[in-house]
Amino acid sequence: MFNLTGRVALVTGAQQGMGKADALALAAQGAAVAVTDLDTKKCKAVADEIVAAGGKARSFVLDVTSESAIKEVFDAVLKEYGKLDILVNNAGIFRPKAALELTREEWQQTIDVNLTGYFLCAQRAAKEMAKAKYGRIINISSIASGQVGVGFSGTAHYSATKGGVNAMTETMALEWGPLGITVNAIGPGAIDTPMVAGIKSSPDVMKGMLARIPVGRMGTPEEIAAAVVFLASDEASYVTGATFFVDGGYLAC
Repeated sequence: MFNLTGRVALVTGAQQGMGKADALALAAQGAAVAVTDLDTKKCKAVADEIVAAGGKARSFVLDVTSESAIKEVFDAVLKEYGKLDILVNNAGIFRPKAALELTREEWQQTIDVNLTGYFLCAQRAAKEMAKAKYGRIINISSIASGQVGVGFSGTAHYSATKGGVNAMTETMALEWGPLGITVNAIGPGAIDTPMVAGIKSSPDVMKGMLARIPVGRMGTPEEIAAAVVFLASDEASYVTGATFFVDGGYLAC
C-alpha cells in the first residue's frame, strides 16, 4: 500500500521540519521529489539525503510569493521529470503578535506566504495535473484555523490564512475533482519543529499546552508526513475536500 513509485512530487518549505519530513517520506515510498524552499544549501542537503538513501530528488530555490519564481521552478521540474503528480503546499511563516499591535505589512506578509503562495502553487500544479487527469494536492493547514471552537492568542493573521486554506481546499476539490485531482488539507496540532521553538523555551507555556493534549506530548514531523503519504497515494482516491486534524486529540478536549 501507499506505493508512489513513478510519481513526481513537489514540496514547498521543505528545507526543515514538516516539509523535510514530507519530502523524505514521499521519496521513501518511491516518488521523485522536488525539494523547494528559500535556502539553497538546506534544500540541497535534503535532496542529497534522499539520493543517499536510494531515492530520486532535486532541490530548487522557491519563493512562493513570486509568480515568476513559481513559473521558473515548476517549468524546471516538468523539464526534469516530464510531469507533476503530487503537490504538498507546506511553506509558511508563524510570527505571533497581538492583533492590536499587528502592522499591515506583517499581516500582508503572512497572507502572501501562507495563503496566496498556496493558491499560486496549487493553481499551477492543477493546470499540469489536469493534462494527465491525475493529481494530488495537499495543503498544510493548522488547528489554529477557526471554526473549531478553539482560539489562539497572537495569531489573528496566521489563523486567518489557515482558515482560508481550509475553505480554499474545499472549493478546489469541488472544481478540480472532475479533472482527476484530489485536494485535501492536513491540520497539524503542536508539532515539534523549529517553528515552535519559542513555545518550547517557556516551561509554563509548554506545561499548559501539553496538559490539554490527550496523548500527553507534541507530535513529530514524521507523523504529519504519514498523513501526507496517505493522501498522496492511490489508496486515498476517494478522499477529497477534507481537512485531517493530526493533533494528538487537542481539538477533542
